[in-house]
Amino acid sequence: MDGMSGDHMHGMLPSPAAANGTAAAPMPHRHRMMMHMTFFWGTRAEILFSGWPGSDTGMYYVALVFVFALSIILEWLSHCNMVKDGPNRLRSGLIQTLIHAIRIGLAYMVMLAVMSFNAGVFLVAVAGHALGYFIFGSRAFKKTAGKTEDVSAMHY
Repeated sequence: MDGMSGDHMHGMLPSPAAANGTAAAPMPHRHRMMMHMTFFWGTRAEILFSGWPGSDTGMYYVALVFVFALSIILEWLSHCNMVKDGPNRLRSGLIQTLIHAIRIGLAYMVMLAVMSFNAGVFLVAVAGHALGYFIFGSRAFKKTAGKTEDVSAMHY
């Protein structure tokens, strides 16, 4: 693969062929980004997709906006009631299931973005959830006063 074994991410260990002197020349190494296992600050990160946003600072900020928007959309889907009760319960149940599947997919995408361990991604994900909750889940913008909030519905 890249002439390395053991620690592929950091390239610290030589291949067995190089260790016993049978390798004629070292194999060229492809540039790999280091995978962080602790939070770090910086614009060089991989978020959700291989090589994205890469080393382009502008694309890093696009990625932050993307994660922020995903978090807000997730909160909207968690607190909206798009399906009204009607005579066709099967249709309503299928629509609810589709919305739930989309919501869970978005939740996993946000979780995977945060798993990049980039502190900026973490902060925009939390900020997106907070703003989304403030707009769609809190009492600040509720149309009907006096309605109690169902805390058990706030899971994902």
